[in-house]
Amino acid sequence: MRPPELLPQGVAVHERGWLSANLIVLQGAQGTAVVDTGYVTHSDQTLALVRGALGDRPLDVIVNTHLHSDHCGGNAALQAAYPKARTFIPPGLAAHVRDWDPVALSYEPTGQKCPPFRIDGTLLPGSEVRLGDLAWQVHAAPGHDPHSVVLFEPHSRALLSADALWENGFGVVFPELEGEQAFNEVAATLDLIASLQPALVVPGHGSMFTDVAGALSRARSRLEAYRSQPTRHAIHAAKVLLKFKLLEVQRLPWDEFVAWAVATPYFRLVRERWFPGQSLPGWVQQLYAELAESGAAGREPGFATNR
Repeated sequence: MRPPELLPQGVAVHERGWLSANLIVLQGAQGTAVVDTGYVTHSDQTLALVRGALGDRPLDVIVNTHLHSDHCGGNAALQAAYPKARTFIPPGLAAHVRDWDPVALSYEPTGQKCPPFRIDGTLLPGSEVRLGDLAWQVHAAPGHDPHSVVLFEPHSRALLSADALWENGFGVVFPELEGEQAFNEVAATLDLIASLQPALVVPGHGSMFTDVAGALSRARSRLEAYRSQPTRHAIHAAKVLLKFKLLEVQRLPWDEFVAWAVATPYFRLVRERWFPGQSLPGWVQQLYAELAESGAAGREPGFATNR
């Protein structure tokens, strides 16, 4: 069976690329829900996708697997359009959302944006959350983000894996960049996913897939490479943040791009921890050159551009 045929009834997946996480829309007789809402600059697209899916039905529930900007940046727009919708997030950062602390929520440190939104409750690991007509198990999935969860529907064995597992890897392990030991948490989360034996994985980015064993094998191989060469992970993380900015702005004068990177705390943190012998502007230039060489960035004179 093809992956869409393995989705539970009433579940639709909108694959969106890398600036915005995939949008999952769930409908049933008991209500409607969305999981993850994309980046703020795609808010109009998020609204259009939800309205196109729901028609005249209201949106009852908004769920975020974690609070990185590409997964919850559309929350505010959806809450404005559907003011009765209830929003649920993992519990770890709930206090920072209620007080709206963009530093603790990672938006200022990564140089990203997310409009403030309200929350109505939390997704406690070990509990269930009803989305549409289906009860989804909530499992803690630390590693990429210490507060992330994955959602598992046991009858269809469908897993919403967020950034804990993609078809070819997993998300940047941000706690490792901050000096915390989190690669073991990535391994434990991969073991958790294996124990659930999902028939279908809907990742936070990229296409749905059924070869879960293959994806887990590739993820574990990548994890071991990062463990053996932590600088490889640090370089990858810095490039991901640069690429994310390119996806957001598409084109920016070079001096402005470097000034943004120099002012972004995560670049200073990674450079100071892993590459202290290099100047920050020079390091950014080197990273960009490698992105351009790989085809992920443009080579337009005087500008940083997306490819």
